[in-house]
Amino acid sequence: MKTSIWLGQVDVAVTVCDREGIILYMNEKAARTFAAEGGQALVGKNLRDCHPEAAHEKIRRLLASKASNSYTIEKNGVKKLIHQAPWFRDGELGGLVEFSIVIPFDLPHFRRD
Repeated sequence: MKTSIWLGQVDVAVTVCDREGIILYMNEKAARTFAAEGGQALVGKNLRDCHPEAAHEKIRRLLASKASNSYTIEKNGVKKLIHQAPWFRDGELGGLVEFSIVIPFDLPHFRRD
């Protein structure tokens, strides 16, 4: 999958899948994040192979609705913002992209009205 030169080394884990859930791309941070599960070797694998059934249903819903999904998680003492969004090629749904961003536990929030 052709990507921008900066995307590979940005300090955000980026994983891209197609409409069938096949992983097309993982940047360096994503490969390190999922090293124990195979890292770059996950490219070409299906998300179903790495997620429980509840996640499969969420992925199906996101693809069907072309909607985004955001939430935070905490794992191993690290808090992350997860944002999953559809991506498009020539106006057609291509699949989903997930951004996993390490954030501070006391993340500031600003209102800009």
